[in-house]
Amino acid sequence: MNWLQTLTEWYNRFTPFLDIAILAFLIYKVYDLLLKTQAGQLIRGAIFLALIYGFAYLLKLSTLQWLLNILAPGLFVIIAIVFQPELRKIFVRLGQGEFFRLDNKPRLGQLEAVVTAAEILSQQRRGALVVFPRKMNLRDFIETGTKLNADLSSSLIVTIFAFDGPLHDGALFMHGGRIAAAGCLLPLSEQQDIRKSFGTRHRAALGMSEQSDAVILVVSEESGAISLAYESKLYYDLSPLEVQRKLKELLDKNVRGSRREEAEKISEISPVLGDDS
Repeated sequence: MNWLQTLTEWYNRFTPFLDIAILAFLIYKVYDLLLKTQAGQLIRGAIFLALIYGFAYLLKLSTLQWLLNILAPGLFVIIAIVFQPELRKIFVRLGQGEFFRLDNKPRLGQLEAVVTAAEILSQQRRGALVVFPRKMNLRDFIETGTKLNADLSSSLIVTIFAFDGPLHDGALFMHGGRIAAAGCLLPLSEQQDIRKSFGTRHRAALGMSEQSDAVILVVSEESGAISLAYESKLYYDLSPLEVQRKLKELLDKNVRGSRREEAEKISEISPVLGDDS
């Protein structure tokens, strides 16, 4: 029985560390999801209300406490309504297994092939949309197009986005360094303040970045500009070298740079952009 008692003692010592580790992991992942859905204002609002309530409790402001207690249930309903799109994105990402899904990053040579194709399409004024999934499962979006499961090559990408081709207007999905599907449909952006000059491709790229953690490469048919969309933001008119560098950073699971620092390296949306179908 001594071994059983020893095992029980070790178990009792180990479980608090396991409990704390799991809780810390869950808190980090929830915080990471909130950042990706740009729900930081929700966190700030909750902290602000908690500070007000704590202030009222410490100073024994009974009238303010009474008012907050009455408003609290209604505030939860208001938050659920106002932040419905953000909350929906969070639960969608949870349901799609973003917590535990491994990255499927392409190799550097494959990224070069994509950037080369984008440069050719840019010179020829052909529009293009290329989606690079990260942790989220985007199978539902892939199934809206034509499955290819083809080896990656710049010539194939250029052919897919040729004028009047059946897959020209849709998006191309990468997966594990291969072309998973083409002609896929993407959701349009939910942002209300998006520039009217942006066409369907840029709105779709931005919409996809709002509903997933994917990185989307866009080539403008109107101007030939090459852009990247990720984390609900669009970075417009980048050079091929900038595109390749950012793709490598964003898709490499070993890179843990700050998103804010990344955003500062590239100027955001250009103030002038012609319509793009």
